[in-house]
Amino acid sequence: MKYLALFIIRLYQKFFTLIGYGSCRYYPTCSQYAKEQLLHNSILKALWYSFIRILKCNQLFVGGIDYPVVDKKFALTSTLMPHKLQCIPIFFWFVPKDKQSFYVVKAF
Repeated sequence: MKYLALFIIRLYQKFFTLIGYGSCRYYPTCSQYAKEQLLHNSILKALWYSFIRILKCNQLFVGGIDYPVVDKKFALTSTLMPHKLQCIPIFFWFVPKDKQSFYVVKAF
């Protein structure tokens, strides 16, 4: 279900980019926000937050920067030893909001 929703969002992003539509009041755009929510939250939570975000994307709200917030627990692992350092690509940064919530910021 999650992969189907991600596929639909990717099609939406490709299609509307080609026809020139795409002026969202927020950064990241609403479709990118929904995509990041689906990647890092459960499907129900992601759909709820995305629905609320789309409702706020109108002239009654100012807009601006609104990064998705996720609840994540990180485990400390010691899999990377100094003699085995590898180049690991970074796609997202998790910026702490409070003790267990993080903002998801896309790496450029």
